[in-house]
Amino acid sequence: MATKKTDTTSIGYAEAVAELEEILAELESEEVDVDRLATQVKRAADLIELCRGRLGEARTEITRIVADLELLDGDETS
Repeated sequence: MATKKTDTTSIGYAEAVAELEEILAELESEEVDVDRLATQVKRAADLIELCRGRLGEARTEITRIVADLELLDGDETS
C-alpha cells in the first residue's frame, strides 16, 4: 500500500474516504498485518473524525445558504 499522509488536515473529503476504503479492505483481508493493525485503526479513526467534521461544516453552510434564500424570498413577496 502507498505511504499515506499522517496529517488529516491537508487532505480532502474524497481522499479521506478513499483511504478509509483502502484501510477497510486491508483489515478485511485474510492477510492482515498485525504489526500495522493498531496504526491502521488509529488512522481510520482520524479519517472518520475528519469526514464527520467536513460533513458538519457542509451541513452548517447549506443551512445558512437556504436560510438566506428564504429571507430573500420573503423580501420579494412583501
